[in-house]
Amino acid sequence: MKLSAPVYHLKRQARLLSREAKIPLHQALDRIAARQGFAGWSLLAAKLSETAPASRLFARLVPGDLVLLGARPGHGKTLMSLELAVEAMKSGHRSVFFTLEYTPRDVLDRFRAIGVEPARFDRLFEFDTSDGISADHIVARLGSAPRGTLAVIDYLQLLDQKRENPSLMDQVRTLKAFARDTGVVLVFISQIDRSYDPAKKPVPDISDIRLPNPLDLSLFSKTCFLNRGEIRFEAA
Repeated sequence: MKLSAPVYHLKRQARLLSREAKIPLHQALDRIAARQGFAGWSLLAAKLSETAPASRLFARLVPGDLVLLGARPGHGKTLMSLELAVEAMKSGHRSVFFTLEYTPRDVLDRFRAIGVEPARFDRLFEFDTSDGISADHIVARLGSAPRGTLAVIDYLQLLDQKRENPSLMDQVRTLKAFARDTGVVLVFISQIDRSYDPAKKPVPDISDIRLPNPLDLSLFSKTCFLNRGEIRFEAA
């Protein structure tokens, strides 16, 4: 069955409906799915997962990768990162979501937005909403994580928002060395610079990353960029 709009647009409709109707996000998602001819969002998501970009992207990751995942607001970068976390957990690996942006409830709602019941991976998934998220905090939290663990960092530009933290460059270097030594995969969600013009370039690329502070982007081993349902993934 062909959807009436790209899935990222349907998810946006659901978020708006959730706010306007004052209903939980999972109920809004089910209503949007019903309009597409599905009994519920989980069935719509299951249909899409048969050819899900996240599964193809995950298949190309290797232990020690640093992945840069960028998109403009509302274009699915958080959901894509969670889909990667789900793919890791399907393979028996742990996933950890570090965020200074979302509450635990927000994260669980977004799992339901991709058709996943959080309890399914209860022992494999953790989230960390500590105010102290930085490279040192991430290394300490993942110090005993087994090889193949996938951690999402939401988001890159917040790592050095506190003056007492090392520079962004130093933190990413620390995390790169940690990933190399432990075999953990680190996925960094990233903002896109406001100068990016989708009329001139359909999908942003590494040159469009917003960098308030200096950072050598060659430290990342792979990149993934999204815009209006289009996805581009490549070695950095």
